[in-house]
Amino acid sequence: RHLFAQSDDTHKLVLRLADDRMIECVLIQDDGRATACVSTQVGCGMGCVFCASGLNGVVRNLTVGEIVEQLVRLRNLTDPTTTNPDRAPRLTHIVVMGMGEPLANLDRLLDALAIAGDKNGLCIGQRHVTISTVGLPAKIRQLAEAGKQYHLAVSLHAPNDALRTQIVPTNDKTGIPAILDAADDFYARTGRQVTYEYVVLGGLNDRSEHSGRKAHVNLIPWNDVDGLPYRRPVEGNLQGFVDTLRQSGVSVKVRKRKGTEIDAACGQLRRKVEQEAAAGREPAPAAATAPPDPVPAAAAP
Repeated sequence: RHLFAQSDDTHKLVLRLADDRMIECVLIQDDGRATACVSTQVGCGMGCVFCASGLNGVVRNLTVGEIVEQLVRLRNLTDPTTTNPDRAPRLTHIVVMGMGEPLANLDRLLDALAIAGDKNGLCIGQRHVTISTVGLPAKIRQLAEAGKQYHLAVSLHAPNDALRTQIVPTNDKTGIPAILDAADDFYARTGRQVTYEYVVLGGLNDRSEHSGRKAHVNLIPWNDVDGLPYRRPVEGNLQGFVDTLRQSGVSVKVRKRKGTEIDAACGQLRRKVEQEAAAGREPAPAAATAPPDPVPAAAAP
């Protein structure tokens, strides 16, 4: 299924794979950029309590071809003849922030990004790629050792282990100190700044005491998901949280909401399509990608 949000020029695709599994990818167009947000797994095994992608767990890793095809399909939605200064004529950036834990499928992801960066591929430079992770220390170090210039975004969501384990259950196997040590090692090896992603859940992790480490933080107000008990932060509380972070020396950016009318947040549209298909209200979306990967997805850390 292909949905388009005319209000902010965002496209979302739900793709059916050769084994009838479904994944999502998004094209975000803004400020002269065309950014592809792609998935790396069918589902997700990290168990973040607020995320629609992992509600049914992880099924498998995507193949290199399945990752690349998402990029090609999104590239094909750009307009090479555009004269609009707010739009790019081709893909300019990649964020690996779709379904799945990217570092749990790191080898195939790196192969796919190599194709995307090749002069005979999509010609997307390494510094225009951001890889997100919930925080797998050994895999963060493996990415650093790969010697690439990709940006790293760590989905932290909390300033202490007690709260983070409540929000991200796999944290009890790693812990924030080990994640931060690996992130610092990534910076030391690559020179690339690490960004910390922080989904703001109203009344849970948006209080003044939830600040501390000097860093660059992307705050992401939570997008509502049917069936989950969380809520978006109240605007006044969100601004108060931003002010507190900045007073603590933290560089903060609040992520813009894009594609809200088409369920563009990760996992939302796929979940709706699967529910509709199960109820017999409409056929599964027409879109085929590469053959399935028989290798099971990597386990949680």
